Amino acid sequence: MLFNLMSRALPVALGSLAILAMSAGAGLAQTTMSMPMPAHAQTVADTPNAITIKNFMFTPMELTIKAGTTVTWKNLDGEPHTVVNDAGMFRSAALDQNDTYQFKFDKPGVYKIFCGIHPNMKATITVQ
Repeated sequence: MLFNLMSRALPVALGSLAILAMSAGAGLAQTTMSMPMPAHAQTVADTPNAITIKNFMFTPMELTIKAGTTVTWKNLDGEPHTVVNDAGMFRSAALDQNDTYQFKFDKPGVYKIFCGIHPNMKATITVQ
């Protein structure tokens, strides 16, 4: 009698587990499929006329742009940095990690940039 009950209950239990597993898998697949694919997140490095601050360096260290262009700096270091023009035209506040600073270069010329906190960090922007 016990064997007869087990022989009937086991297939029902296994069938129920299979249905649950398929439902869970289908739900997961449906959730995954119905979720929109995230757009490629644009990073500062992907942005034209952007300079990243990382590992105590400006990257790129040299940038050539046209007059009227806005340049964006983004600090990726855990330490604060500033963006300073050696001629005194502009100076950012201290940029913490992931902070940005922008400056629009209206006039042609060669602009020397450095970090006011770490003066050995340097870059040059040539505006045509």
